[in-house]
Amino acid sequence: MSRAPIQALPRYLLIMLLLARVATAADDGITIEEAWIEMPDGVLLAADLYKPAGLEPGHKLPVLLEYTAYRKTDSRSRNYSLYSYFIARDYIVARVDIRGTGNSEGRLIPYEYSDIELDDGEVIIDWLSKQSFSNGNVGVFGISWGGFNAIQLAVRQPPALKAIIAVDATEDLYQDDVHFMDGIMHMDSWEMSQDLDNTRPGAPDYVIDDDNFRNRFDTEPWMLTYKKQQRDGPFWDRASARDKYDQIKIPAFHIGGWYDGYRDSLPRMLANVEAPVKAMIGAWSHAWPHNPYPKPGMEWRNEAVRWFDQFLKGEDTGILDEPRFAVYVRDWHPPGPYLDYAPGFWRWEEGWPIARIQPTRMYPQANHTLSIAEADETVHSLRYVPSSGLEAGGPVMWWGDVAHDQRPTDAFSLVYHTEPLVADTEILGLPLAGLNVSADAPRANWMVRLSDVAPDGTVTQVAGAAFNGTHRNSAREPEDIVSGEAFDLEIEMHFTSWVFPKGHRIRFAVSNAQWPMLWPTPYPMTTTLRLGGANGSFVELPIAPPGHLESPAFLPPKPDPKYPGYESIDAGTSSGYGEISSVDRNPQTGEVTATATNSGATKYPWGMETYQETIVHKTSDAHPENTSMTGTHRLEVKLEGRTLLWEGKLSFSSDRENFYYQYSRRISENGELVREKSWQETIPRDYQ
Repeated sequence: MSRAPIQALPRYLLIMLLLARVATAADDGITIEEAWIEMPDGVLLAADLYKPAGLEPGHKLPVLLEYTAYRKTDSRSRNYSLYSYFIARDYIVARVDIRGTGNSEGRLIPYEYSDIELDDGEVIIDWLSKQSFSNGNVGVFGISWGGFNAIQLAVRQPPALKAIIAVDATEDLYQDDVHFMDGIMHMDSWEMSQDLDNTRPGAPDYVIDDDNFRNRFDTEPWMLTYKKQQRDGPFWDRASARDKYDQIKIPAFHIGGWYDGYRDSLPRMLANVEAPVKAMIGAWSHAWPHNPYPKPGMEWRNEAVRWFDQFLKGEDTGILDEPRFAVYVRDWHPPGPYLDYAPGFWRWEEGWPIARIQPTRMYPQANHTLSIAEADETVHSLRYVPSSGLEAGGPVMWWGDVAHDQRPTDAFSLVYHTEPLVADTEILGLPLAGLNVSADAPRANWMVRLSDVAPDGTVTQVAGAAFNGTHRNSAREPEDIVSGEAFDLEIEMHFTSWVFPKGHRIRFAVSNAQWPMLWPTPYPMTTTLRLGGANGSFVELPIAPPGHLESPAFLPPKPDPKYPGYESIDAGTSSGYGEISSVDRNPQTGEVTATATNSGATKYPWGMETYQETIVHKTSDAHPENTSMTGTHRLEVKLEGRTLLWEGKLSFSSDRENFYYQYSRRISENGELVREKSWQETIPRDYQ
């Protein structure tokens, strides 16, 4: 039998208990104290306060806040290890569950970064600043969701917020986040898994009752909301800082990774924010830099403590005297999909833009070479192959990760490459593709990629981006393409660094599909690329000339203590999300199926949790309108005398006019169905 939930107590007793909750302690000089923070409407948000053991009454420390929906109680092992570095350096760290998630009360927020969530965030910051243990100064930090919230709370400027650190996050929700990548429909593993996880009550009690049904289980799936917002506009503006740089007065440290999809925000923040800004980008993917994939990592928390000491303790740490931007310059490595170590070296840069960068245009030639010489006028045609592009998105299918060898995707692209280079050539920045194109269909997307061709023929992707052709004039007011009418596109590729070695070639490729990362356009077609002349196509490389710039002396990662009672039995994929495990092509029908899988298991003090995910993508080269994705997710928790199983199944498909959404979620207890709810909706294709 499970313990009686604390929420079942009378409210006056609950509040008294919460204000004096007994702390739990481990053996590494850290205590975890549970607290509840009351919102203006009476809803209580669940918090864990990580404090130095033996903190004397009246001794005041600055407080760091991580604020996400990722279940504080379940993640104590991760949090304890991560926060230990800050605790040992005289900080208190608060981890708070967003309203309606984890152990917090209230109705599930309607989607990420809603006004409800951010309003609550301001209240949390104020509450933390006024506690007896606080010196009144609060910093917000986090990775991914936590980093997004750090940026958005900085825009709001709550008085007690003195500095932020955002790791692997962005200020542009429409173009950069997982819902629509580069303005094109994207179906992400995270979206599906989160829609199931949102339904779960807090651990370890997992109270299944009418309150859970009303406030979590029965709420509309977030994905259904996102997929109706297919063009840029007010929905995405609400929590994007891309047009609010002047409102950011809070000192901000931005950390990104070359194999993470959110790295483009770093140069934009450095260029546009007038408040103190510092940035760092290394070789890691969507991961903390002290626990990276791939290696090498570094002890980013040492830099974080220096940043927070400067602004939360008033100490001159010297961090503002250093150059503003630390860059890990990547040397060549073979293609993925997996890479243990990314070779390269660290270098300081003064900021962004970098004055010494030399934009250098190269022109695709009629003979499919790439040269600094102007091209002769000609037109190259490309037949649209909707199932191509599997290799260009990496194992997790976004503009990050370590991508596969690009040769299979290049086979269905227009490809142009240089002669073997006579010297090492470094690029640093956002390569620009200028295309003059046309299509014989009303909808078409263009993908551009920059790759390194080694002497043995292997092709490593260096940079890339996509562009929805109907957004050529505006992503807010899309327009059909006029058959045969040529137009110009400027496609800024995603942020990159790379050293092309002597003897290698630089390859530029143009295509119209990158499936299953990006949903195919629905019409068979042929596109054209115009070379030469006044409107001829080009690629502009941000060449970084050789020099002897200073290198930062970052510390290596520090081993972290472990929190007892939590054990990862099966960590699943390296990314933590479904990764492509098989591809089946039918040459007779042109139908292609790609399957992604993931699984994991964690042992908690209260029981065992296992997770399984399978995502099946299907498309057809003959009928690209008939594309579909089916995702199934199972999350089982085994407790003493009680087994709970949450299941979610999503079917998302299309024809020429519409997307079709079908989703069902179920919860079973001890093998008996407790509740089931389904959603079914037709969503018109809005220039996708």
